[in-house]
Amino acid sequence: MSGGEINTDILGGDELEENIVFDLAELFKTIGDPTRIKILYTLSKEELCVCDLSEQLGMSLSAISHQLRILRAHKLVKFRKEGRSVFYSLDDDHVLCLFSQGLQHVLEDK
Repeated sequence: MSGGEINTDILGGDELEENIVFDLAELFKTIGDPTRIKILYTLSKEELCVCDLSEQLGMSLSAISHQLRILRAHKLVKFRKEGRSVFYSLDDDHVLCLFSQGLQHVLEDK
């Protein structure tokens, strides 16, 4: 399979079911927010707590927390608790791959 082909074996056929189309659109809509892109990029480099994300991105704690809730709801980030601190990271390698592929596509002609 070349780099431009989609592996339809994982989809179960040639056509996408409506629920899959909807879920995929929701995923891209979630990723499409500039603030969330900044958060995903920052978390692609290291696991961070909300306060560190807030400081690095120059945003309020509540704004970061709100965006993290959305990213968690779409399974793009995960968290772990350590004492009173909560640390966030990308949920899995698929998220990093999706983000990296998008970034590579955007930077291709620059």
